[in-house]
Amino acid sequence: MAEVLFYEHPVPLNRTEHKDLRLKGVPNVKFAMNAHSVPLTGVEFGIAARDLLIVFGGTSMAEAGPMAMLGLRQNENLYVDADGHWASDTYIPAFVRRYPFVLAEKPAGQEGGDDFTVFLDERYEGFNASEGERLFKEDGTDSEMLTKAVGFLGEFQQNIGRTKWFMEQLLKHDLLEPRNVQLQKNGMDGQEGKSINLSGLFVVSEEKLRALDEKVTHELLREGVLGWIYAHLLSLANIDRLAQRLDVREQAEAVGSASKN
Repeated sequence: MAEVLFYEHPVPLNRTEHKDLRLKGVPNVKFAMNAHSVPLTGVEFGIAARDLLIVFGGTSMAEAGPMAMLGLRQNENLYVDADGHWASDTYIPAFVRRYPFVLAEKPAGQEGGDDFTVFLDERYEGFNASEGERLFKEDGTDSEMLTKAVGFLGEFQQNIGRTKWFMEQLLKHDLLEPRNVQLQKNGMDGQEGKSINLSGLFVVSEEKLRALDEKVTHELLREGVLGWIYAHLLSLANIDRLAQRLDVREQAEAVGSASKN
């Protein structure tokens, strides 16, 4: 069950066990409050770059994958407020929007069909037996809602495949370079400031990108991924907006702490 962040109790979707299950809309994304980053597919770069910092993270360059930075402190999403609401007019990654469903590798021993099957988080607060839209119709076939959800999962999985090819090209042409992000924050009310260091990150080297030969550049352009690279580079300026969000969060925490004393 790789990359099942958010999912407390993922189980395979079953027409018998879940025949009466319904999904009620929940007006919050509290499940994502502690995610300071989430994976991102390349097709999202263009729209995500408007709001989010897009970098490549991993234990090594060879294992790095694209992700959206959502926070600068561990277990904190600066785009989700205390009530679980995502910041208005700000892009929500598909990784978040697919919840509470996910495509994952089949459990050992399960036969037939594709290598992946649909899982759901049984502990999601929107699931119940009386309110919301049914997952399955009375005759046991998929409801329209479930059909759309599964379709979204399939599209997401295809985008993951294309993103893996993109990462292979970045590595093949040695376009990535390590980048440590350091932010020096001023202290409040005379307190000593502190620094934030983010390591294990990689970005595309603009110098190496400019040095690519014409044939490779044309291939990346033809495949539609050259734009992904420039969207990523443009998004790097969003580190300042992320830092501003942290400043606002820390100021609110300081006010809250002062009111308690």
